[in-house]
Amino acid sequence: MRSVIFPRRWLACVFSSYVLGLPLLASAETSFQYETPAIAPESASGYTEKPGWASERFAVAAANPLATDAGYQVLKAGGSAVDAAIAVQMVLTLVEPQSSGIGGGAFLMHYDGSDVTAYDGRETAPRAASESLFLNGEGDPLEFMEAAASGLSVGVPGTVRMLEMVHEKHGKLSWAELLAPAISLAEEGFEVSPRLHTSLAGEERLRDDPLGSSFYYTEDGEPLPAGHRLKNPALAAILKEIAEHGSKALHTGQIAEDLVHRVQNHPGRPGAISLEDMATYVAKERDPLCTDWQAYRVCGFPPPSSGHLTIMQILGLLEHLPALDEPLDEDRLGIEWLHRFLEASRLAFADRGKYIADPDFVNAPGGEWSSMLDEEYLAERAELIGEHSMGPDGAEAGVPGEVETAWAIQPMQPEYGTSHISIIDEEGNAVAMTTTIEAAFGSRILADGGTGLAGGYLLNNELTDFSFRPLDTDGSPIANRVEPGKRPRSSMSPTLVFDRESDELIASLGSPGGAAIIHYTAKALVAMFDWGLDAQEALNLPHAITLGGPAFLEEGRFPEEVLDALNELGHEVSERELVSGLQAIQRTDEGLFGGADPRREGVVMGE
Repeated sequence: MRSVIFPRRWLACVFSSYVLGLPLLASAETSFQYETPAIAPESASGYTEKPGWASERFAVAAANPLATDAGYQVLKAGGSAVDAAIAVQMVLTLVEPQSSGIGGGAFLMHYDGSDVTAYDGRETAPRAASESLFLNGEGDPLEFMEAAASGLSVGVPGTVRMLEMVHEKHGKLSWAELLAPAISLAEEGFEVSPRLHTSLAGEERLRDDPLGSSFYYTEDGEPLPAGHRLKNPALAAILKEIAEHGSKALHTGQIAEDLVHRVQNHPGRPGAISLEDMATYVAKERDPLCTDWQAYRVCGFPPPSSGHLTIMQILGLLEHLPALDEPLDEDRLGIEWLHRFLEASRLAFADRGKYIADPDFVNAPGGEWSSMLDEEYLAERAELIGEHSMGPDGAEAGVPGEVETAWAIQPMQPEYGTSHISIIDEEGNAVAMTTTIEAAFGSRILADGGTGLAGGYLLNNELTDFSFRPLDTDGSPIANRVEPGKRPRSSMSPTLVFDRESDELIASLGSPGGAAIIHYTAKALVAMFDWGLDAQEALNLPHAITLGGPAFLEEGRFPEEVLDALNELGHEVSERELVSGLQAIQRTDEGLFGGADPRREGVVMGE
């Protein structure tokens, strides 16, 4: 398996579907006339069968029907894949506030028919942040939620500035037009979805925030019910400023001052973001990591994301094991394949925990990140996968470079959240974008931009993706420790897949799910391109994950004998709700086919 950076050409192929709409005027000054769709929220949260969607010219897949429809309307009006991604993200800020938004960060993979580029809108630590950010007075790490639901956890947001950068290069419609759908929905209101209601019902810390409590809960402290029409005048006013003035409206002036004030004056644990931090944030254009795997070339995000490297380590380790006759057991994953997948995950996560962090602060092992995907190295590591599990904490990091680094292993800690968007436009341009505010509802701080109006947007808790401990017990530094201006390590894995022989784009995919994003995306790649399942069938498969410790199987999706068999192999398996949010668009002989995760509210639209 070889990792390279490369250009390529595209064969146009795209999508069809449906539009649901009732007319509502956008701005009279725009050529793009947004229509508010008559889309009701799904009738139930949880697992809902999805049909998969086939089409020919273009397509968009996103986590909420209103967001998908906004992207669809942009594509139908002649907008680019980037244009559609901007419209989708702004609507997600409104309708899926628990997962992503203008107060967070994102990674965007873009294909322009020739070149693949990675755009980094990851949040950064404030200049005043120190290694001891998440340590208490005794030098011990804070409890996760104690750190997350506070001003300490808020990183300088980067999503809007990154999207503005990409739009300047690849946008076709005007910036202001692309914010019209979210502004219209914020002013006119949208129906609270069952998923948002369920998230609010299970959330405690958002109730401690005065703005968040009054906006998302009733006077009796009950979460807004599904179907409630919710308007967000504060967000509408903020988005109008961003529509007129671009990202500087968020990063300077009243909106930035409001964000800084809320962070620095958090009543529990204030943070250190300054107006200078906000004004000087820089989105980055990075070279993607593109790795040969079987007949395909898989392009993903480089560090500070750990996604591509860890996914391709897992796939590379599996490739060095003898082929299985039957990896699937009917519509389930077979025991032998599960065993191998979990063991490969243990080894890959051991390397992830030691080596991967912001490349502006940490050198790659051996001087190149591709050293972690070297064929000889993976073949040597694959020999560690035997008939019995290494067990929790049994996998150790390898030495992919010529010289062993001094980095310590980062202890395991929670990772949450995110949303994923996949888009292919009529000209064959493609986007895979994973976007986040980290945990559900981020730092649990709602900011109204200083408008004094109801609502607003949520601030991220992205700094909790850093290691809480800066050093191990021997005093060796942890690569992903907090440092001023540093970007925390991420698991986000926006992925574009190409045919190695023809260089044709054949898929865009990704998922939310914290560190489990890596497992979800890796399994989808295997299912689609090794086992020949279509995108929807691949996304329907049950999940299995391990971060190196115990293993977890998706609750209710495996018979008891599978859990028993894996426990006998030493995996220490239990069941857990594993709520991915995979979106995928793939090329087929007939055109394109899109899948949306049955565990969330997403749909695919196109024509």
